[in-house]
Amino acid sequence: MGLHWAKAVGVVLLGAPALANASGTIGANTLGKPDVFLLAAAGADLPVSKDALFDAPAAPDNADKPVSKKVPGDAAESKDSLFGIDDGSDQKPQSATRTGGVVPDSKAALFDDAALASPGKDQAPSRWHGFAQTEFAYTYPHPAHWSKQMGRFELGTEGNLGSGIHWKVSGRLDYNAVYDLTNYYQDAVRDDQRFGLQFRETYLDFSGGGLDWRVGRQQIVWGEMVGVFVADVVSAKDLREFILPDFRVQRIPQWAARAEYFKDDFHAELIWIPVPGYDKIGKPKDFSQPGAGSDFYPYPVTPAGYPVVFRDEVLPGNRLSNTNYGLRLTQLSHGWDMSGFVYSSMDSQQTFYRQLVIAPAPPHFIYTPRHDRIWQTGGTLSKDLGSFVLKAEAVYTNGRSYNTLNPTDINGLVKQNTLDWIVGMDFNPTAKTRINTQFFQRVYFNHDPNIIPDRIENDVSLLVNHKIAHNWEVEALAVHSLNRSDWMFRPKATWKFERNWRLAFGLDTFGGPSTGFFGQYSKQDRVYTELHRDF
Repeated sequence: MGLHWAKAVGVVLLGAPALANASGTIGANTLGKPDVFLLAAAGADLPVSKDALFDAPAAPDNADKPVSKKVPGDAAESKDSLFGIDDGSDQKPQSATRTGGVVPDSKAALFDDAALASPGKDQAPSRWHGFAQTEFAYTYPHPAHWSKQMGRFELGTEGNLGSGIHWKVSGRLDYNAVYDLTNYYQDAVRDDQRFGLQFRETYLDFSGGGLDWRVGRQQIVWGEMVGVFVADVVSAKDLREFILPDFRVQRIPQWAARAEYFKDDFHAELIWIPVPGYDKIGKPKDFSQPGAGSDFYPYPVTPAGYPVVFRDEVLPGNRLSNTNYGLRLTQLSHGWDMSGFVYSSMDSQQTFYRQLVIAPAPPHFIYTPRHDRIWQTGGTLSKDLGSFVLKAEAVYTNGRSYNTLNPTDINGLVKQNTLDWIVGMDFNPTAKTRINTQFFQRVYFNHDPNIIPDRIENDVSLLVNHKIAHNWEVEALAVHSLNRSDWMFRPKATWKFERNWRLAFGLDTFGGPSTGFFGQYSKQDRVYTELHRDF
C-alpha cells in the first residue's frame, strides 16, 4: 500500500478538520477539506525510478549509496517534476516541450534511442503490464469482523498505430470474498463492493493543429503535493475504504478529451469531460434491517432527536450543461515550477440534501446525496532549494454546500465558499530516511455557525520513512487536527523479498469526536496485510 519511495521509518501528523466536506458531511466529504484528502500511508504513488514509474522490474537496492544532490537552476527539481507527475499515471510532463524529442511519452521513448529514431513506424504492443494484489483486513473493535479479503488484478497494454498515434488499454478486476464468506454486511453493501470490473486508462494519443491530444479514459493530475489532494480537483476517488487504499487504487480515471500545447518551459492544458465520474462512497446502513452498512460511509451530521433515512444517490443527467471543463497553464522559470487553473464541474463529491417528513409518524429526516455545480480556481508552485524541495498549492471553491445542524433549514444545507492552501517541504536527512512535512488550512467565507467546521481549520502533517536491513522498511503515519483532538495513526512494515514483490503488515487506527473527520470511524480500527506483485 505504500508508495514507491525509498525504504524508510516514520511518523506523520496531519490535521483533520480541514478535511471537511462540501456538504458538511463527515465522510469523504465532511469535516475537513473536500478537496484535501490524505492518501495512503507513505504517500502511495511517487515513483523513485523509471522502473517504478513504468512498472518495469526494479533494479537492486543500494542502501549504502549516499543521498544525491539535486541540480540547481532550471534542471528538473525532483523525480516528480522530472516526469511531470506524482501519481504513477500516464500524466504528461508539465514543464517541458515535447518537440524535438525532449519530452518522451513512454519508457521506450525515454530510454530507447531506436524508439526515438522511428516514431512513425507501426509497432506491436510494447508489452503487458499491471499488478496483482491480495489484501486481508480485520476490524477488531466490537463487533469484530473480517472487513476485507480482497483480490485485485490490473492488466494493460499499449502500442502505436503509426502516423504518430499511440494507444493504451487497461482494466482492473476486484473481488472481495468477505461478502460471500460472512453475513456481517447488508445486501446493498455486498452488491456494491463484492465485485468490480472497470476500464482504467484507455485512450488514444495523437497530434494535430499544433496540439497534443489524448482522448479516452485517463488520469488528469493537477495537484503536486505528497499524499494529499488540494489542487488535484479533476479526479474522482473511490472512498469506500476512506483514504486508506494506495493512490492508483483510489483514483478513478475520467472519460475526457485533453489538448496540450508545449513551448519551451511553457505548458497549456485544456480539458473537457463529457461524462464525468463521481466519488464512490459505498452504501449506508438501512436501520430497519439487520447487518451493517459500508464501514466508511460518510454519514452527514444530523440534528439531534430525529430518525434518519438515506435514499440512493442521484447522479446528474448526461447533458451538455453537466459536463466538466477547465484550463491549466504552467511555467518553469529559474527553477520555480508554477501553474494556475480554472475548472468548472459537477462536484465529484456528494452533497446530502435533507427533507423533513412529518407523516407517517414519527417525524424524520430523509437524506439524498446529489451533485451540485461548482467552479474552482487555484495554483501550484514548487522549487528545489538545495537542502529540501518546497511545494505549495491553493484552491478557491465556489458553490459548494455544507450540512447544517439547524433543523429548520429547508434542505439542511448552507453554501460556503472556501479557500484551501497548503505548503510543504520534502528532504532526506540520511540516505535511508525521507521526511515530508506539510501545513494546510481551509478558510470558510461568511462562515455559518451551524456547520461543524470552524471558520478556519488548521492541519499539519509529518511523514518519516526509514529503510532498514534485509529489504525491510518501516513507517508510521499519524494525522492530527490543530482545531480539535481528531487523529489517525497508521504504522506499517514492508518486506520487499523479491524483485517486484512486496509483503506489508499494518494497522489503521482512528480517534476523536464522532463528528470528526477521523473520529467518526473510531470503531473501524483494523489490522491488515497485503501481498503485491508488479509486472
